[in-house]
Amino acid sequence: MERVSHLHFFTAGESHGKALTAIIEGMPYGLPLDEEYINDELSRRQKGYGRGERMQIEKDEVEILSGLYQGVTMGSPISLLIGNKDWKGEQEVVGPSCPRPGHADLAGAIKYGLSDLRPIMERASARETAARVAAGAVAKRFLAEFGIQVRSHVLAIGEVRIAISEEEATLLIDRAKKEGDTLGGIFEVRATGVPPGLGSHVQWDKKLDGRIAQTIMSINAVKGVEVGEGFRLAELKGSEAHDIIEPADNFPFFRHATNHAGGIEGGMSNGEPIVVRGAVKPVPTLGKPLPSMDLKTGEKALAHFERSDVCVVPAAAVIGEAMLALVLADAMLEKFGGDNIKETKRNYQGYIQEISGRGR
Repeated sequence: MERVSHLHFFTAGESHGKALTAIIEGMPYGLPLDEEYINDELSRRQKGYGRGERMQIEKDEVEILSGLYQGVTMGSPISLLIGNKDWKGEQEVVGPSCPRPGHADLAGAIKYGLSDLRPIMERASARETAARVAAGAVAKRFLAEFGIQVRSHVLAIGEVRIAISEEEATLLIDRAKKEGDTLGGIFEVRATGVPPGLGSHVQWDKKLDGRIAQTIMSINAVKGVEVGEGFRLAELKGSEAHDIIEPADNFPFFRHATNHAGGIEGGMSNGEPIVVRGAVKPVPTLGKPLPSMDLKTGEKALAHFERSDVCVVPAAAVIGEAMLALVLADAMLEKFGGDNIKETKRNYQGYIQEISGRGR
């Protein structure tokens, strides 16, 4: 049986359409929410060294169309609208036909029986993630009521580790731009204050790390996900890999000496910070396009060039925050329920009191 989401969302809209929209269903009544809070998150997504001209054109701002009454959520679906300034109105009669290697262009065109790539390009564009960040902002606002914070940072750009040399990373981006190339990297997202017991071990689709991995992998250009130490754990012995459990005087009466597991064991949160990393491949739209073929003629050709970014890793990190927040908000509502945020908090506090008393 498919797992039922307690908080779910949908997005709609195209890269150069009139607007992007998001609908969030399942948020309890009574959560304080305003547009400014969401706009702050949208602004963060637009920043980062290596972004393209589109980010100078757009100033993403949300309009809350429904689901709010006197500044708090109503328990009904929340609809969000983000207008596109770079709206072309009627698209060109015939779009490009030379797919970009590494993009959705070719697979999408084959799937839908097209030679015109525009219908694929418009929805496959990472512009869609602005709607996800808006939805994620609502989830982050919900999590904040329980002391849960979700933050991110960039670990690497290309082969350069940011902790070693941020200046070298910016020079690498400058060089790639000059050469008509692009760069990928790695970002990390951390959630602190997460109580133990979210998710479940009883069914494959209820496991919290599986749910997180799917959402992070769904971000455009992400090709790898790890929780905690991830792939490095494969190199260690069991005595080195697992986090020793120790008694503690404060909540929740235990702690782990390390956090190699990234806050999740057996598909459930274990009380430690949840740590997730995403590996972002280079953007497939290159200033010096790669060899491709024309789907109309079957002849060799250069890939289509669409105005794009040189490096999107900082933006991907912000999107990763949104996706992790949405999963955690869903898991919180799954465990604690409640039609009113007061009821959810009451259930949460009861659980915290109960587990705080164990071991004493």
